[in-house]
Amino acid sequence: MMRRRDLLGGALAAAALTPGLRLSAQTPALAPGQTLIEAARALAAQAYVAPTGDLPPPFAGLTYDSYRAIRPVAGRAAMLPLGADYAVDLLPPGLFFPDPVSIDLPSDTGFRSIDLTPDLFDFHERYFDTIPDTAPGAGFSGLRLRHPLNAPDVLDEVLVVQGASYFRAIGRAMAYGLSARAVALGTGGPVPEEFPRFTHLRLHPPVAGTIRLEAVIDSPSLAGHVDMILRPGADTVMDMAVTILPRREIADIGVAPLTSMYLKGPMRAAVSDDFRPRVHDSDVLMVRNGAGETLWRPIANPARVETSALQDDGPRAFGLWQTPRAFEDFEDSEARYHDRPSATVEPQEDWGRGAVILVEIPTGDEFMDNIVAFWRPEVPLAAGSEHRFAYRLTWTRRDPGADALMPLRQSRSGREHDRPGTRRFVVDFAGPPEALVADLSATPGEVSGASVFALPEGRGTRVTFLLTPGAADSCDLRLVLRDAGGAPATPVWLYRWTRARDGGV
Repeated sequence: MMRRRDLLGGALAAAALTPGLRLSAQTPALAPGQTLIEAARALAAQAYVAPTGDLPPPFAGLTYDSYRAIRPVAGRAAMLPLGADYAVDLLPPGLFFPDPVSIDLPSDTGFRSIDLTPDLFDFHERYFDTIPDTAPGAGFSGLRLRHPLNAPDVLDEVLVVQGASYFRAIGRAMAYGLSARAVALGTGGPVPEEFPRFTHLRLHPPVAGTIRLEAVIDSPSLAGHVDMILRPGADTVMDMAVTILPRREIADIGVAPLTSMYLKGPMRAAVSDDFRPRVHDSDVLMVRNGAGETLWRPIANPARVETSALQDDGPRAFGLWQTPRAFEDFEDSEARYHDRPSATVEPQEDWGRGAVILVEIPTGDEFMDNIVAFWRPEVPLAAGSEHRFAYRLTWTRRDPGADALMPLRQSRSGREHDRPGTRRFVVDFAGPPEALVADLSATPGEVSGASVFALPEGRGTRVTFLLTPGAADSCDLRLVLRDAGGAPATPVWLYRWTRARDGGV
């Protein structure tokens, strides 16, 4: 997994005064009139050429602090206007971002180009001495898009694209949290993960409040093209079309991947001795599957890597949700976890058979993205083929709800101290418990003591039960409340219990 990209949210921008740009350092040049999807197809037909990873001064050998000390020069670096409602900053190379990205911005005659030069930035004298006039082979590392999200006269950040094929966005009254990627390869598998990277970004002129971003991606296993239509607002919505062009047969693909962080919460609070009750960007994987079920899968910080596959045919939606929304849920005024967005993927066509994959990776702190969710087709992608995946990606603070079903409010668990080897689970739903019966199972392990009752003051319905795993190291739990006729009244609650780091329940 990649280190968290906290740098993306800071004031680290690089830009040019010209109305458009294109960088060619270590990136393939476009043929005259060539579109970006044509460039991606041509790239896929060639052998992969890796970037050198080398940077010239003053961008070479940077530390975290020295990278932060690179600032845009007023008047020529940040806030390049894109129509009346957008502006763009261009991000400098260095530290975690050595690979150059070509970036096109619109002009009256199409797209114009400019080279990265050090005079676009101010370098703090504490970290830098003599600054050269040129930086041969260096290119920008990505971009930041701005839009008046919260006030009509302030251009807030709305989208950052930087690092491999990562991007993240926010809507109104949100703070950056989880990220998305163009594609994932080998995530959670037995061999090292492969990170396709953006090689070319192109912003189109805004139209009716929306803006279009195209991108080319490249890696040893594939090339590809991303086409995104961005609509910022209370929710920020992206209409995505990702075309994947494999160089080899790919069975370990991850389509529409979401990447997040989960350190601790009430399912196993003892993972981190911390003053905060919760520390996470997301706490639940939500899936609306092709069979019409709504699945609710709380996220964990396990003692070892855990991969869960939720088999499906024609998924309707999946996403990583941040469900607690009160400051008191996190007690962190700096990180603002209560303001971090949820993100939902909604396929705009039939994706067929496959699985929503959830990968949970152990972490001891909040600085590592350790949660990934994505779609994996059942049939591997053949070498030389072309595959297009269209979906809507929504960044939101809304309550996830559950259609007409009783929404799930929270999940908790803890050791049953007078019964060694047993753990108690508590699952709360909105709505009254009238004539509802718990349909509960564990594979393997034994569940017992299930009880369904009303919470005080109309706070909903609580289900509590005990799990005795025996000798098992993991158990998959499934719970749904059914009405008198046997129909589901709630989403399907799923959870994978695994042994704690001390080996206990």
